[in-house]
Amino acid sequence: MDDKYRVLPVKTGYIRPNEGLDEIIDRAGLMVEDGDYLVVSETPVAISQGRIVDESEYEPSLLAFFLADIWSKYIWGYILGPLLGMKKRTIKNLRRLPREARAHKEVVLRYYGMKHALKPGSEAGIDLSHLPGALAALLPEDPQGVSEYIARRIWEVYDRDVTVLIIDTDATYKLMGYYFTSLPCAIDGIKSDTGFLGYLLGRFSDTILPTPLAVSKRIDIDKIFEIAKVAEDYHKNSAEHIETVYDMEKIFKEEKDKITIRSLESIEHVPALIVREI
Repeated sequence: MDDKYRVLPVKTGYIRPNEGLDEIIDRAGLMVEDGDYLVVSETPVAISQGRIVDESEYEPSLLAFFLADIWSKYIWGYILGPLLGMKKRTIKNLRRLPREARAHKEVVLRYYGMKHALKPGSEAGIDLSHLPGALAALLPEDPQGVSEYIARRIWEVYDRDVTVLIIDTDATYKLMGYYFTSLPCAIDGIKSDTGFLGYLLGRFSDTILPTPLAVSKRIDIDKIFEIAKVAEDYHKNSAEHIETVYDMEKIFKEEKDKITIRSLESIEHVPALIVREI
């Protein structure tokens, strides 16, 4: 971890759908100091807004069948993935895509379109983790407004001046001096909504960073990435951090369709981190 910073986890219970962000704000507000960065994960924000779909309610089209069973599982899992240097864990996960991936592709097609559905995984930032059963979280609505709201509430209630970042672990790439991401949205300075083409081009980038969706203050983009990377590295080194549905299944020793809200409420969650310059 970067020795320029100290990282403090903001621990909460499970953030339920439509519950709001008060618990994150109150826990963080008691811990932050002026000048801190509060880095909030996008999925708890989306869940708090009720940005949730039940994928079991979607009947897969023929196109969704093709994208799940042939395109992602076989063409990417056995040909393009190894050829383009995908991580072995990602290739393994593609090769064992469950039947439910068909409905997932249908959701991606309906909400974000073909250019995102062509990605072999992590399409449009839709997150299957942190939710039980067949539920999935879309990207948050108005992440910029959310970041400004959190910063304002901490100032009003706790008299602390902090910069709030909302980040997604889906990648931002840098190539020939330009930042771009396949995600539908990102901060100014990153070319967003590039979908499958951005993902494919990113295979040739040697700079892969987490994607800031919003920042409550206007600060230098390199500083934003530095803070986001510190937060991401902290989470990656956490034994019980849930980044993917496979992490969730490993923690609970259950398949996703058997994981319940009660299961999720049984563990401590870290939806935000305080990054403090030393």
